[in-house]
Amino acid sequence: MVEPLMVGLQRLLGIKRMPWVFLLPNLVAVIMFCLLPVFINVLYSFTGSDRLYPADRNFVGGMNYDVLLSCQNYLDPSSCTADLFWRALRNSLIFVPTQVVLMVTVAMIAAICLNRQLPGRGFFRGVFFFPVMLSPVVVAYTWQWILQRNGALNGILSGLGLPTFDWLAVPDSAFAWSIFVTIWAHMGFYTIILLAGLQSIPKDVYEAARMDHASNWRTFYAITLPLLKPMVIVVVVLCIIRSVQTFDELYVLTGGGPGSATMLIVQYIYEVGFAVQPRNFGLAAAASLLLGLVLIIFTAVQMSLSRKSQNG
Repeated sequence: MVEPLMVGLQRLLGIKRMPWVFLLPNLVAVIMFCLLPVFINVLYSFTGSDRLYPADRNFVGGMNYDVLLSCQNYLDPSSCTADLFWRALRNSLIFVPTQVVLMVTVAMIAAICLNRQLPGRGFFRGVFFFPVMLSPVVVAYTWQWILQRNGALNGILSGLGLPTFDWLAVPDSAFAWSIFVTIWAHMGFYTIILLAGLQSIPKDVYEAARMDHASNWRTFYAITLPLLKPMVIVVVVLCIIRSVQTFDELYVLTGGGPGSATMLIVQYIYEVGFAVQPRNFGLAAAASLLLGLVLIIFTAVQMSLSRKSQNG
């Protein structure tokens, strides 16, 4: 039944136009669920009011961007019109580099360890990857149960006669645990990528290094790291993009608190656009477009670094 239809379409359109027949469903899906929402988001960023439908919204030009970027001192969020946006931005500027460096470092160490001939290596690979398969909400609730005032961690400390601590009620502690929980939840994904890169390195290169009596550090620095560079670049960029977009775990774990100590950009967008009354869709859309611009820049840097790595 399908074959006569395809034959008829081929006769009607010609063989050169037939690929578009197969691409059309995907193109429609991309336009409907990717390009159209972006266009609507751009439209919302130039409009005001809390009305949902674009026809009911007033055109305000660049006012939303002026509100977000209006500051007397950009290093002092309290001097900004949208002070919560700049607090979330400051938290993100601390959270993202710290998390990315620790994530890549720990994932690299884990990949090197899992690449060795260890007893039960398959089991440990599964253990490292298991948190990736969990829902972010499940991860957050699990660690909230562990870290709350009457949680498992304080229960262990109390049982050992050690002082307990309200881990999520102090800004610095809550921020540190937020970084730890996100690393724990996503490290396995990057470990698998780096492990695949390690396994693609020819073994005879390492055998030559052993014959030359190269130390482990020298082997890693002169052989492993250069050959693994393309994978490391991919992991770093993916980790940066995922870190900038962090929302689920922190929203459930800390709610952005205490105060705004763990609020990141994506949570600010959610709060302004959906949680706070009256809802400000225009301001949230403008903030999301600024975030998208940052991610585009990161992607361009990744493509540039990958191109240089392949050419060099």
